[in-house]
Amino acid sequence: MENEAQENKNYELATFAGGCFWCMVKPFDQWPGVIKVVSGYTGGTTPNPTYEQVCSDRTGHYEAVQITFDPSLISYDEILTTFWQSIDPTDSGGQFGDRGSSYKTAIFYHTEEQKAAAEKSKSELQANGPFQGLPIVTPILPAKPFYPAENYHQDYYKKNPMHYQRYSVGSGRAGFLERHWKKA
Repeated sequence: MENEAQENKNYELATFAGGCFWCMVKPFDQWPGVIKVVSGYTGGTTPNPTYEQVCSDRTGHYEAVQITFDPSLISYDEILTTFWQSIDPTDSGGQFGDRGSSYKTAIFYHTEEQKAAAEKSKSELQANGPFQGLPIVTPILPAKPFYPAENYHQDYYKKNPMHYQRYSVGSGRAGFLERHWKKA
């Protein structure tokens, strides 16, 4: 992912942890200017971790997505808005039905400009968002190595649409997004 963004100087990376990565691909995958969205692991200490290792909560990794995008077609601010509107930023214990450190939310910035934009958007969400004064707990962290997840996790919503939909509803994510962001 880093290499593709470096090879095409017009592309940038955005990396977010938003709970189960199955549910974090589709929100970004639909936008013009998003080149690709990869499910994977970041933020931890074990090189090339497996899904089982990350789920053990012993590697320090988050389930995350890394987005390659063309900033001439979609801005980082627009991508940040999509991220916020895909999660519960007030939950410090995971996301919806998924609990534990590997399912916590985070923004991993790749540049100082991304860091500043993320901090600004977090402040605005705290002041003006739909969470009635609950603290926004999503941390903003420097990007660390990103390891793509196993192939069967990639584009899960396309490969297994029925299971993906049941999971999104059953985990509580779909209902939360509908209540807070008027999205399902």
